[in-house]
Amino acid sequence: MKNFSSLFFCLIFLPGWCVSQSRNVLTNDGAWCWFSDPRAIYSGDNRIVTGWVTRDGSVEAASLDLKSGKTVTKTLYPQLEVDDHDNPAFLKLSDGNVLAMYTWHGGKKGALGVIQQVTSTPGNVSSFGEPRVFLPKTDELLRKYVRETYTYANPFLLSEENNRVLCFGRWIGFKPNLITSDDQGKTWSAPKVIITSKDLDVNNRPYVKYYSDGKSRIHLIFTDGHPASEPLNSVYYCYYEKGAFWRADGSRICSLDQLPFHPSDASVVYKASKADGKAWIFDVVVKNDQPVIVYTRYPTDTLHQYYYAAYTNGSWQHRKIMDAGRWFPQTQPGKKEREVNYSGGMTFDPSDPDVVYMSHQINGRFEISKGRTRNSGKTWKLSPVTRNSQFDNVRPFVPRLRESGQKKVLLWMENKKYIHYTDYDSAILYKVIK
Repeated sequence: MKNFSSLFFCLIFLPGWCVSQSRNVLTNDGAWCWFSDPRAIYSGDNRIVTGWVTRDGSVEAASLDLKSGKTVTKTLYPQLEVDDHDNPAFLKLSDGNVLAMYTWHGGKKGALGVIQQVTSTPGNVSSFGEPRVFLPKTDELLRKYVRETYTYANPFLLSEENNRVLCFGRWIGFKPNLITSDDQGKTWSAPKVIITSKDLDVNNRPYVKYYSDGKSRIHLIFTDGHPASEPLNSVYYCYYEKGAFWRADGSRICSLDQLPFHPSDASVVYKASKADGKAWIFDVVVKNDQPVIVYTRYPTDTLHQYYYAAYTNGSWQHRKIMDAGRWFPQTQPGKKEREVNYSGGMTFDPSDPDVVYMSHQINGRFEISKGRTRNSGKTWKLSPVTRNSQFDNVRPFVPRLRESGQKKVLLWMENKKYIHYTDYDSAILYKVIK
């Protein structure tokens, strides 16, 4: 078990966790990134709505009926561009309909902006309307932050703000932005830059992961920038609530009118060092009203270490889960790998935050395991989700908005080929968790 850390691990082969490779396939042609989320949600009635980008660059949505196993697929935008960053994120609106939001990856003239579509029948992906492209910007913001680019969309609804919709993305200034809607996405506010470097650097791009309780709070974990671009890349945390941003200890950073703030203004989760390695982020959820986080450290480019961090008694407690292997893109002979920080990936089960699904190398292949901790990450019991696979299994995701009684499902990417985010042959698989 050389890929695991020196912490105690127990690999359990339980009934229902068969390692033979029976494949439950949502699509044989689909890929996604992990910064445009939620990329899958429960839409009610034991139905999951999700989406991806095909090999020809088309953006698709699909629904999976967990009772019948039937899948319905709808092309949202044909041949947008061949880039897995363009996968749609989904939000269940107050009337039960589903809002899909996605972007080009950065974009260029004639292919720029945020794209949205809404169903006309709740849960029915076939009823998604025509795509609407809009540009969340103002002349004043562009003068101040110079750069116009649109990547990622992360929409959330807060019931205690009169069902206000908040959508985050990396837009003006190459920085995290926020827009809001009080009419379920029909119209949007002007954007606000929420996080920026102290000295404006339009090549610096903080990466953010979000999680919402759907009521009043949206949690954010973020980095200084891209780990390939930053000498040291630390991890930070804050949350949005009642028109302001707050640190983990409940102290206020600023109001919406006082934005932006700097990474160092938030709670420092992990302060990167040369010895321990720069970091990147994968997921955040809440346990006992306190944030828990999974992230990767990179002591070297070829050593990716998975970590769990929990905010406990006023400080962050870090626990190493495992040495997870290296990057998963298939580096071509004679070529230098462009994405050395593409770990297999991790995701929480939000309904059971002691459970993390993770993709890690076993005998050179990326496989997925379910990890459970009962002592705040000190030890983990691992159960196999995939083993002895023909292809790599990466970027697992547990659909959001699950209600009591609905079946638990895990989704992930299977890569026949993944050379780059613009050169892939991937499938989206799923498994019902017993």
